[in-house]
Amino acid sequence: MINIKLKDGSIKTYESEMTVIEIAKDISEGLARVACAGMVNDEIVDLRYKITKDCDVSILTFDSEEGKKAFRHSATHILAQAVKRLFPSTKLAIGPAIDGGFYYDFDKQDSFSADEIKQIEVEMKKIVKEDLPIERFELERDEAIAFMEERDENFKVQLIEDLPVDAKLSFYKHGEFTDLCAGPHLMSTKYVKAFKLTQVAGAYWRGNEKNKMLSRIYGTAFTKKSDLDAHIEKMEDAKKRDHNKLGRELKFFTTSDVIGQGLPLLMPNGARVIQLLQRFVEDEEEKRGYVLTKTPLMAKSDLYKMSGHWDHYKDGMFVLGDESKNEEVMALRPMTCPFQFTIYNADQKSYRDLPIRYGETSTLFRNESSGEMHGLMRVRQFTISEGHLVVTPEQLEEEFKDVINLINYVMKTLGIENDITYRFSKWDPKNKDKYINNPEAWAETESKMKDILDHLGINYKTAIGEAAFYGPKLDLQFKNVHGKEDTIITVQIDFALPDRFDMTYIDKDGVKKRPYVIHRTSIGCYERTLAMLIEKYAGTFPTWLAPLQVKVLPISEKYHDYAEKVVAKLKESRIRSSADFRAEKIGYKIREARNERAPFLLIVGEKEAELNEVSVRSRKNGDEGATSLDSFISRIKEEIETKLL
Repeated sequence: MINIKLKDGSIKTYESEMTVIEIAKDISEGLARVACAGMVNDEIVDLRYKITKDCDVSILTFDSEEGKKAFRHSATHILAQAVKRLFPSTKLAIGPAIDGGFYYDFDKQDSFSADEIKQIEVEMKKIVKEDLPIERFELERDEAIAFMEERDENFKVQLIEDLPVDAKLSFYKHGEFTDLCAGPHLMSTKYVKAFKLTQVAGAYWRGNEKNKMLSRIYGTAFTKKSDLDAHIEKMEDAKKRDHNKLGRELKFFTTSDVIGQGLPLLMPNGARVIQLLQRFVEDEEEKRGYVLTKTPLMAKSDLYKMSGHWDHYKDGMFVLGDESKNEEVMALRPMTCPFQFTIYNADQKSYRDLPIRYGETSTLFRNESSGEMHGLMRVRQFTISEGHLVVTPEQLEEEFKDVINLINYVMKTLGIENDITYRFSKWDPKNKDKYINNPEAWAETESKMKDILDHLGINYKTAIGEAAFYGPKLDLQFKNVHGKEDTIITVQIDFALPDRFDMTYIDKDGVKKRPYVIHRTSIGCYERTLAMLIEKYAGTFPTWLAPLQVKVLPISEKYHDYAEKVVAKLKESRIRSSADFRAEKIGYKIREARNERAPFLLIVGEKEAELNEVSVRSRKNGDEGATSLDSFISRIKEEIETKLL
């Protein structure tokens, strides 16, 4: 007898083995029709998975993230089948489900045209109507290689060859189409009725720019057409908000092929916003006891060998000089920690000196691959609000808590606290080469960090293999307008580098001891934060952050002198303002000024000039009528000083 505990706590008993889909049918035929995958003892499994012993079972539908991925994974196989039908010589690469949709990478002689994408969608609809059963089977590694070689699928062969010799591999088949895949998948193609192919892009095989460029087709799929339509509408809005498009239109940044990929040029608007953010962060850190450092942009390789970056991070660094030629080898810094640790070691510290909170606005350099770079989100040179706290073991939890409080204050001030999720990133013991190999220290530090996060009541997901090479971290994650998740802020507990740098303090008992180090940023990378804010606010920044806060619009040339006086008085109060002196009608000037996203427009004419007034139009309230200039200045100053959203 097999006892199955369901999600609601009830128990079902079966005399023999059952598949997940059979259990779903036993619960309800309706549930079986919408089932996408199963969860058995916290493991995501295929609907065909056989249960042979007592366990917990949940049926996953499209309402769950795991169910969505299984549903969309089936959609990507339907896409690949349609491509192979229409373009038989095209080679298959990989096709996963992703947040918000799916993609498949193909090796095709020419990239896919818009007309070809339409043809593929039509063929996909045919495959759905054919109601092809999706069947799973397994092959031994050698059989799997022969199977794919026979079909001339060289990318699949490469994937198989990289797996262990004794690996047994799963395949999914529907109609004439078969793909190497771990699953899970739906039971038939008929369920994938509402889908749309959304984009074609280039993608390097395995994300490596040294490999062949493939054609990637993106798409999305839903169980209902109404949900698909709503999603497409949302995507259209996302295109308008995309910082890579909007940021250029609003003159926040630009790029140049002559300068290089991943090296954006901040224009006056973008530079102003980052200056405001930087001043805000530095002032707030000073209030909270941080002390400033200013360290070099590069160092000898000796420093990075001491820290471990040379062994674990060299491929991501810009190295200057050639060791094989006995040249002095330098590298641009990818992070500031080794420099601040060297400052700490400049003299002996006592427990009375701790905690020490170092802060620095640091320009860093990381050799990102060309396929990874995007606008301001991922670049090769960036500026970060970097800090390192040197603490005693007793101070660790309280200082970690204060770091989180600072971050939450910054996020709330920017209006993005509800857009952030938390990820507890741990090491992967199976991939020890990636990390400093000290299992005992990893276990102890991860346990400490888990206790702290639980005490703080932080709702986090756990990610194995996402830790820094020297310790676990808490990542604050956000999604851009297209649904791609990125890390905006990290907080790390470091057990390794204090030992590597021989950092000590004299404790109360007169004995030298090792401190802990907390690595943290309070606002993250300024460029990435700017990108996120452009998308969040669609360029209409809160008044305190707006590059241009007030636009003064004289009705005609007769009132240019008064407009100049208004701008001068605004600037005396440190309010960012300018006037439009063009010989255009006021309606045209208003429409143009709105495109600049200024929070306030001040219209001045005969009456305003006589009474020392301004007619106010605000983004929030529209036409507010006339008020005294002094009254308006008091109002906007309060809005700026309180950082009103």
